[in-house]
Amino acid sequence: MQTDSSPGGACSVPLPARAHLPAGRRDVPVPVLDIVIPVYNEEKDLRPCVRRLHDHLASTFPYPFRITIADNASTDRTPEVAAQLAASSEEVRYTRLEQKGRGRALRAVWSASDAPVLAYMDVDLSTDLNALLPLVAPLISGHSDLAIGSRLARSSRVVRGPKREFISRSYNLILRGSLQARFSDAQCGFKAIRGDVAGVLLPLVEDTGWFFDTEMLVLAERAGLRIHEVPVDWVDDPDSTVHLVRTATDDLKGVWRVGRALAVGALPLDRLARPFGDDPRDRQLTGVPGGLARQLVGFCVVGALSTLFYLLLYSGFRTFSGSQVANALALLVSAVANTAANRRLTFGVRGRDRAMRHQAQGLVVFAIGLVLTSGSLAALGAASGSPSHSTELAVLIAANLAATVLRFLLLRAWVFPERRDTAAAPAIRYEQLPHDDQHLRVTAAADTHDPRNAR
Repeated sequence: MQTDSSPGGACSVPLPARAHLPAGRRDVPVPVLDIVIPVYNEEKDLRPCVRRLHDHLASTFPYPFRITIADNASTDRTPEVAAQLAASSEEVRYTRLEQKGRGRALRAVWSASDAPVLAYMDVDLSTDLNALLPLVAPLISGHSDLAIGSRLARSSRVVRGPKREFISRSYNLILRGSLQARFSDAQCGFKAIRGDVAGVLLPLVEDTGWFFDTEMLVLAERAGLRIHEVPVDWVDDPDSTVHLVRTATDDLKGVWRVGRALAVGALPLDRLARPFGDDPRDRQLTGVPGGLARQLVGFCVVGALSTLFYLLLYSGFRTFSGSQVANALALLVSAVANTAANRRLTFGVRGRDRAMRHQAQGLVVFAIGLVLTSGSLAALGAASGSPSHSTELAVLIAANLAATVLRFLLLRAWVFPERRDTAAAPAIRYEQLPHDDQHLRVTAAADTHDPRNAR
């Protein structure tokens, strides 16, 4: 099911299916890989870094490439050095930003790039360049959506001081504990992303500084995108200009902001959820509704927890009210929680869009359950006069089981119906030009008849 909670409530167009990028000659005008090097006052290290990276790519990388120097408002000779490097090589470009921020630089260059694979690395080249091809290969092949270098993998070989080691591991433990992140290294300056994914993911990332990487990875992971990790050999740069205390403080603020947004469903991750047409879970099986098995499992888990929650509430309300009032109050509170949980976990609907409508429909389902359970209590009272508390609970459990089946059918068919988006998705198309002028042409293919494209 494809849903959307972006502003305006319109359904988002899904990303195209991953495809292996075709190989081509080195003299093609459109590169397959665009590597960004964000810099700020790096007049000393910039020239040897770019030359070393260029030589490595020219000798080992089988696809056309580009190196983009992104200057974050440097005040030394960095712009002059960068301009000289760009003038001396067709594969090197230089862009200037008048504001600082690594995230701001990456967003600006990646958003404007025409390359189908985008990457970045730190100017100090702390990461061994032999990991570059393994980093981008899963993106080129269509296997993964993002790729990151990891200094914390078991097979990584890292040389750095105990202070940075402690900070790095502590930060990743915080991410795992607070945001349930499963990737191992958020801040290694060695990452890549497919261009089509970046076009949809980057607008959701707010940070413009060092937390940019973490926020991008957390959102990608929550949306179900595939992140490939590459163990790297990494040597700490003793002359790094990164302010550890300020960076750590900003990162913790970012963790709080993203965690709060995820908790309240404020991020429209539905525009990224289930984005690709090659997901085997999307294949239609004869006689089996799409997603039925997964939804049944989720509904059962949510239902079991909701029943326990309901019984606890009923027992609590029963201490100061009659059985009918306690049942109504407990069922009302648990119904709101049940609808919210099923909305997110069972039917995969995130964000605030149509949330109130779903809750209103859930209350109708609640009313049906109230009729069943209240009717059961009334029948019990008429039959036995003054039943025991345990008998009441047994009757309520039986009535709730009957109501559960009806609730699932109503939620699936009425509250959260499966919505199929038949509009064509924009895709990256690679065209092979005539023999005399062979190069790759990257174009965006979209259905012009989709009314959503008219806005």
